Amino acid sequence: MMQSSNPVLTRPITPPVIERREVGRATVDGVAGRTFVLVAVTVIAAALSWNLLRSPAWTGLFVLGSTLATLVLVLVITFKQITNPFVIAGYAVLQGVFLGVVSRELEQQFPGIVVQAVIGTFGVFLAMALLYRLRVLRATKRFTQIVVGSLVGILLLSLVDFVLRFFGTGLSIYKPGTTGIIFALICIVVGALTFIIDFDQVERAVNGGLPARYGWYLAFGLLVGLIFLYWQIIRLLSYVRGR
Repeated sequence: MMQSSNPVLTRPITPPVIERREVGRATVDGVAGRTFVLVAVTVIAAALSWNLLRSPAWTGLFVLGSTLATLVLVLVITFKQITNPFVIAGYAVLQGVFLGVVSRELEQQFPGIVVQAVIGTFGVFLAMALLYRLRVLRATKRFTQIVVGSLVGILLLSLVDFVLRFFGTGLSIYKPGTTGIIFALICIVVGALTFIIDFDQVERAVNGGLPARYGWYLAFGLLVGLIFLYWQIIRLLSYVRGR
């Protein structure tokens, strides 16, 4: 079994019993191509929601609906290890709707912030891919433990902050200010490092001879990582520009 630190790819992938008719095997190019398709679907959905969802009432409804639906889909796809491209593309569409609406609101407050966040996201992704390719950073056991521990810490702090808000207080980690900026920077660093482990996951899947259909599951994990990184970068930019 193979394992990763990405919230999606963390779940071990159990190699299935390969039937005779299933001759295709996962490849790096195949995973890259599927990731590109999912990103394209997300961008198209974001562009449509950006331009079409103008009514405040409908906007709020779609944001709430897409948020709940994506949460359900992430859990289902992750724990069921779904490889159906239509289900995974559905997640990309729902995330795109949410991305488009919220990004538009931030763009209205801080012109140019979306382009900056997109450039930053793919810049970090490509930098991590290069560092992995050159073996500057490797997914060793110690490296994985540190990154996973950091992710767990981020999730726990976020949960504590969420609970405290019901009591009229909070940790200020998701608010403008020094604490919010530092926390966003930490999330960006951790989010970037998870790609190293995800790339290792893809390489192991390819070397392990997993069926080609698992390329969609691996691409889904990379998409989740990209979206997480985008939100942390745009959040950081909004905090800095809003000071």
